[in-house]
Amino acid sequence: MASTSMRERMTAYIEAMQTNIVAALEAADPDAPAFKWRHWDRAAGGRGVSCTFSAPETNSLLEKAGVNISMIHGQLPPAAIANMATEHAALGRSAPTGMLPFFAGGLSLVVHPRNPSVPTVHANYRYFEITEQPVETQAEGKLVAWWFGGITDLTPNYLFEEDVVHFHATLKAACDAHGPALYPAFKKSCDEYFFIKHRDEHRGVGGIRFDDLCDEPHKLLTDSDTSSRRPRTPDEIFAFVKTCCDAFLPSYMPIVQRRRSAPVDERRRRWQLLRRGRYVEFNLVYDRGTKFGLATPGVQAENVLMSLPETARWEYMSEMGTEEGSEEARILEVLRIPRDWV
Repeated sequence: MASTSMRERMTAYIEAMQTNIVAALEAADPDAPAFKWRHWDRAAGGRGVSCTFSAPETNSLLEKAGVNISMIHGQLPPAAIANMATEHAALGRSAPTGMLPFFAGGLSLVVHPRNPSVPTVHANYRYFEITEQPVETQAEGKLVAWWFGGITDLTPNYLFEEDVVHFHATLKAACDAHGPALYPAFKKSCDEYFFIKHRDEHRGVGGIRFDDLCDEPHKLLTDSDTSSRRPRTPDEIFAFVKTCCDAFLPSYMPIVQRRRSAPVDERRRRWQLLRRGRYVEFNLVYDRGTKFGLATPGVQAENVLMSLPETARWEYMSEMGTEEGSEEARILEVLRIPRDWV
């Protein structure tokens, strides 16, 4: 019996996780409208499933959310391959002179709750591989390079320290199961990535972030100590990715239940919309996933921009967050100088 390829295993996993996460979000608010499922095909190769929620005029727990998966394939041009070779020595060794087949599969989600005390959350886990051109009767060419990436991060409007500690402790436990060096390195990477340079503040309170994780040396992890334990083989890294993605619901849903009934007033709603404006600024100006998605031939822009909230606010020289001792100023302190939460 032929072994199952990693692209098949990743596809099966993200399909199951999409179903599980949507079911958990719907169960948290059974009276709200159901998520809408839409299956789509990419003309250049591949498919996906978009599962979205939008209820701007109701009192639902969520205001907007999306849990999307995509499994696409096609041909990478030499310029893209050369760019990726800076992070993957295997691509440099292969010295391709033409197009190479690729596969990319991943799950991406964002949740924008209605209550300002419930934080926004985002996660993305993905697998990428490049092969040689298949010959004769081959369905797929020889594997040239592969890697995994992942992010889970939290964006609160107001600071409840116990919530942030719980979120980070859950992610740390997931990482620690696969090696003690992972959480510190990937937490630092997340803090550095979600920085809004023109505002001199971070988008949220971070989480974990990694990319280009494969069997080659990784810039965030030292290989000088041969006794250090970290996932290295495809099976080991896939197991790590699954553990992190499996940790999403335990890291987030207890916070939702704890804050969903918190009091709401005009001031808190106004601050929530201002913070969403910052969220939009990061995603459109800095986010690599947004840029890559919009630059991918045949992409559906609605899927790429799914992460944006339906409502946001910008005020010229707003005084909110500048009042010493206010709850808004308290969260801004954390956003300007990240903390070690666990």
